Amino acid sequence: MADDLAAPPAPDASGADAPTAVGAESDAALARRAQILATEHWGLLAARGTAQSEVLTRITIFLTLVSAGLVTLGLLGQASGYADWFSPAMLAILAFLALIGFMTQLRVINVAQEDMMYVVAMNRLRGGYVDLDPRAATYFLAAVTDDQAGMDQTYSFIARRSASSHLFGSSMVLIVVVNACVDGLLAAALVVTATGSVPWAVAVGVAAGLAWCAVSMRRGYLGFRDAWRRYRPRRPTQGPPSFLQDADGRRPSASGDG
Repeated sequence: MADDLAAPPAPDASGADAPTAVGAESDAALARRAQILATEHWGLLAARGTAQSEVLTRITIFLTLVSAGLVTLGLLGQASGYADWFSPAMLAILAFLALIGFMTQLRVINVAQEDMMYVVAMNRLRGGYVDLDPRAATYFLAAVTDDQAGMDQTYSFIARRSASSHLFGSSMVLIVVVNACVDGLLAAALVVTATGSVPWAVAVGVAAGLAWCAVSMRRGYLGFRDAWRRYRPRRPTQGPPSFLQDADGRRPSASGDG
């Protein structure tokens, strides 16, 4: 009974919770804790998989609508000779695509943040497994630390990814670029409909697309930075993973928990 009423670990000098000492606890208490951690781990995995599946479906629907919308514009242009009712129809289709793109981009950004939170939460649980059995740490390639360095390790166990690889390989950037093109086309269509000037329409369209990219990237970065500013890790990373080695084949001088 005394084991069940044990006080939670006190924060250490760095502000993080100290790992729990398990030597004095009974086997029943340790087994119960392991079951709770495993149940939560499976719940996080299921939620992460559901979110990823849902957002991929949203992306597919949006890209299909963009493709269909552009094909429709071509067919309408041929049918109308790009005159009379073509301009209102073009503006309506592009405005619809811009709205759906904005909604899809918001969802993609939200899921990217959720995925980051799921990974950090599972790292934290993995640290709990190590508290229960310290020898298990040698079998984990995913991090047992729940800070930003631990998140990076879990996303890429061995291979080192550059910032440009993360940037241009993400679904969020894909949607931002597609939305920038759609919004640029909408802005250009508004200008050419109002003034009839193709050069001005091209200039405004390019400027609108670039502005959309800049604003979207800025908001994404600020959201990421704010999330880590508010979060306090329980087990900060102390050094590079012990299973990695330098380019000359030597192990790093400092080894982390994972």
